[in-house]
Amino acid sequence: MTNQTLITLDGVGKVFLAEEMETHALSNINLSIVRGEYVAIAGPSGCGKTTLLSILGLLDSPTNGSYLLDGTPADNLTTGQRAQVRNEAIGFIFQAFNLIGDLTVYENVELPLTYRGTGAAERKERVQESLERVGLAHRTRHYPNQLSGGQQQRVAVARAMVGRPLILLADEPTGNLDSKSGGAVIGLLKELHDDGTTICMVTHDPRYAHVADRTVHMFDGQIVSEDQAQRHALEEAGFEVA
Repeated sequence: MTNQTLITLDGVGKVFLAEEMETHALSNINLSIVRGEYVAIAGPSGCGKTTLLSILGLLDSPTNGSYLLDGTPADNLTTGQRAQVRNEAIGFIFQAFNLIGDLTVYENVELPLTYRGTGAAERKERVQESLERVGLAHRTRHYPNQLSGGQQQRVAVARAMVGRPLILLADEPTGNLDSKSGGAVIGLLKELHDDGTTICMVTHDPRYAHVADRTVHMFDGQIVSEDQAQRHALEEAGFEVA
């Protein structure tokens, strides 16, 4: 099987400067994610998980090191180019849902396609397909405040998937949910992965990390270990994992 690496981070570091003090949020991060893989990034609060996900999602830039997304350097993209890549290649799911309260469920899911300039007929087809996938096709005219937390997060999943991104990035997607709703969202992500979606999920909950193909453990801004059994399984399947 040919190399199908989608994401490659090589020596990535991130330093924040505040009041003449340096905070090293990330240090020497080396990470590869192949197409179709489900990777969990685990670790305690403050270890750099969300900072890493922000760099993967082009919401932030590394201070040093290199980042290849689908073989293309992502380090020197302009602001406009980064926004375009985020819209076309990356789907986001946030802990706080980040739905727009003045928009209906349908309009929230449609928004990424509107920004992309997708035609009305295709937008309608894709939105309907995405909402059916998360079991909320009957809620198109509702507003976020009329939904439960679990339903809002499923709308967020539909919005993330409607553009058919290369990778889905989830930042603590169960953090604001009760255990039943959280389990349902994790089950939905597992279904998407089984259908071929590439997923990278940040979580502090070991129950949900174990759903992934591979778990990357972080501490104090560094990757300290990986689940090697899962990694070897990928390699034996023919993937080249750096």
